[in-house]
Amino acid sequence: DMTVCILGSPTAFLPVLLEGGTRCPGAMVLCLSPTWASRVPSETSPGAWSLLLSRGISFKVGGHSALETFVPPRRANYVTGTLAPGDPEGGWVGELARDLDCPTGGSVPLAHRLEDTLVARWVLAACTNLPVPPTLAFVLGARGDLPAEPVAPGVRLVRLDDPQGQQSLVQEEVGAFLGGTAMEPYGQVVVRPAGWRWRGTGTRSTHRKEEGAAVVQAVGARLRGLTEEDSVLLEAMVPTARLPVPPPRSPAPRLPMALRICTVICRSWGDRPQLCQVACAVGRAESPVRHGTALPQGLDSSLQQWGVVAPSQRQALATRLREAAEAAMAALLATEAELSPQQRGGTRAHTDILGVDFLLACVDDALELVALATNSRRCLETCVLAEAMGRGVGEPRGDLPRLLAEAMLHRAQCHLVEGKDILLIGAGGVSKSFVWEAARDYGLRIHLVESDPQHFAAGLVQTFLPYDSREHRRDEEHAERVLELLRSRGLRPHACLSYWDDCVVLAALVCQGLGLRGPAPAAVRVAKQKSRTHRHLQRCRRGRPPPAAFAVPCRRLQSHGDVERAAGAVPFPAVAKLEFGAGGVGVRLVENAGQCHAHASRLWRDLRDDADHPGIGLGWGNAMLLMEYVPGTEHDVDLVVFEGRLLGAWVSDNGPTRVPAFLETAACLPSCLPADRQAQLVRAALECCRACGLRDGVFNVELKLGPAGPRLLEINPRMGGFYLRDWIREVYGPDLLLAAVLVALGVPPVLPARPAARTHLAGVMCLGSEHGESLAGGGGMEALRELHGRGLVRLNRLFEEPEGAGEYEEPMLSVACAGATLAEACERLLGLCQGLGIDSPRYPVEHFLSHFK
Repeated sequence: DMTVCILGSPTAFLPVLLEGGTRCPGAMVLCLSPTWASRVPSETSPGAWSLLLSRGISFKVGGHSALETFVPPRRANYVTGTLAPGDPEGGWVGELARDLDCPTGGSVPLAHRLEDTLVARWVLAACTNLPVPPTLAFVLGARGDLPAEPVAPGVRLVRLDDPQGQQSLVQEEVGAFLGGTAMEPYGQVVVRPAGWRWRGTGTRSTHRKEEGAAVVQAVGARLRGLTEEDSVLLEAMVPTARLPVPPPRSPAPRLPMALRICTVICRSWGDRPQLCQVACAVGRAESPVRHGTALPQGLDSSLQQWGVVAPSQRQALATRLREAAEAAMAALLATEAELSPQQRGGTRAHTDILGVDFLLACVDDALELVALATNSRRCLETCVLAEAMGRGVGEPRGDLPRLLAEAMLHRAQCHLVEGKDILLIGAGGVSKSFVWEAARDYGLRIHLVESDPQHFAAGLVQTFLPYDSREHRRDEEHAERVLELLRSRGLRPHACLSYWDDCVVLAALVCQGLGLRGPAPAAVRVAKQKSRTHRHLQRCRRGRPPPAAFAVPCRRLQSHGDVERAAGAVPFPAVAKLEFGAGGVGVRLVENAGQCHAHASRLWRDLRDDADHPGIGLGWGNAMLLMEYVPGTEHDVDLVVFEGRLLGAWVSDNGPTRVPAFLETAACLPSCLPADRQAQLVRAALECCRACGLRDGVFNVELKLGPAGPRLLEINPRMGGFYLRDWIREVYGPDLLLAAVLVALGVPPVLPARPAARTHLAGVMCLGSEHGESLAGGGGMEALRELHGRGLVRLNRLFEEPEGAGEYEEPMLSVACAGATLAEACERLLGLCQGLGIDSPRYPVEHFLSHFK
């Protein structure tokens, strides 16, 4: 069972609980009393504790909730709650959430840091270069949660050993601050105590900056009660930008007003900050706008009210706000990572939800976002109120509850897979190296069955089981031997799967033998054999349209006699390729029967078994098929399917191939297709998988899209290969590898309900024959590695050395560039390829990218 536990008051979390109950019925549990939960020593993490729930309010579809008693108690997989300082329930909530063995969204020590204005401003100014109000801070010399000499633009820290005996130093620092260049644009200052104890109290005094003596006196009065956890701040009172009011103008006097912009950011997929919602509050300029003192309103209407008339300018400000808010959270997460577990409140404690307040100011005659402070819950409460107000006037639901629920459920699922024993059939090559790193990050215990006894992954897994299964026409026999191996080792895996194309049928047979969840062997066999896939679909004539509508005429070729018979049934031009092939090896356009005979003769002579070209399906034999050529653009659709339900789908585009070969040249993600054409591809891919019996797993489907709609090329009954897993993580966040593990464990993966691309990627394949010399000899490979390390390109090695030769060559690596738009990504990639010699008349990268429009 998966359990996301919310401790304490549900006020800020109720929409999240309701959304999570709809997505994963019963997984969201609200704990309202310390007597409903208990802490027991963790069985997996020495020194940590597991949180067990004996009672709780669970949430289900349709907003239904129920108070339940759990026998046996439910173990929490993710915990958060009302950890804010000063909350009446914060004591027992903080104690229950301390030092847990599961991911914890915050802690009392982390909340104290977020609520400390000085710490927040130092982090934001030092690590993100975000403007903050010019600030002079006085702290006790012994305070240790700040650097000895913090360097942060706009923030000056003064350490005092004796606040009462250093009046001259205080007077000197205050005078220098008031007369400094940072204060020149401002006429007023605020003196106030800061620290988590003081947040929300409103304790402050306002002065004109010319009143130096009064300012010194106010600072001195605050210093008398200074503790190690507190500080005294002298800061500029930054006014909200005052813009001309658009006509019609009222003759009434215009009062100076203040605009506070409240943002909520969450730690989303891949630990990346994601802005969830924005709300604004307006008040009188002479009194700071505090949370809870005014009803919230939207950003766009607030900017219009302030005089930002042009929609493009409002959109630009919204984009800058998103970038600033996400940069703020990234900086705070980075500084949190440097804290000890004790300082964080537990090894697994992280800030998952953050509030950041901004002010819209005018700096050098330009609108500027000034970061004021961070908080652990007040921005969330404000945005939840704004969401509820919007629904009251018929506005559609916002993204806040969905994004927060998805983030919490995702973290719970990551904890759920920790320590699970996963049987992996087939290690693959260098292109699958990410599997071992991901297994370590997710805490998986991998037991690997692999044909190569010297495989480099042998030392990277829990158990290495060398077994030669390369002759896949004997997979039933191999499955029995693998089951015997497991019994002899006493291994009882929780799940079994394969990411390697050659081993998918064997993995399905082993799954069946172990009684584990996975696609049926018969379904995988249908998908693995290309001509059988299309023949099967042609018989599936139910549906509107039926799966038969996506099939393509084809015939199996095992002899030259088959070629003659196929030539009478399949129109030319046609495509001849290996029946069980992979990676585009041996695929060729043939114009007539003679060309098909010639291609088949060469292929049957050169590619006889797995030793001739490992990893392209020759363990199944070297039979071929002749398929009608389908015009149109080529696309990959990667699907996550659980019990026949589509949970996630991603469409990528492929560039034109170098006809008559069909080796991949270029690709982009997200697709440039309009949403309705992408939907056609996804539905066709899903219906083809269902028709073949593939109801559980992560599948890669290759299709072509022509004027009349999609047509199937082939189904790969495993996760997409090459760069696809890496690209989907980078662009959208979810991990196909984790999704495959969760499905194999019988858990429906939580994936974004409305996936939004965070960037655009365009990539090109490199071949040893075309680029080996320029990349290896000309220093191009070293340059690519350096750029990859700096995050400027995405480099995916597919083979250590060039694989295959001539018409059987496979790509050596994939190089991709990112951009805010696809055009920007393509432009960067083309410039890179021209600079490194990847682009050439024989390999025209500009032509390969020209289709991405």
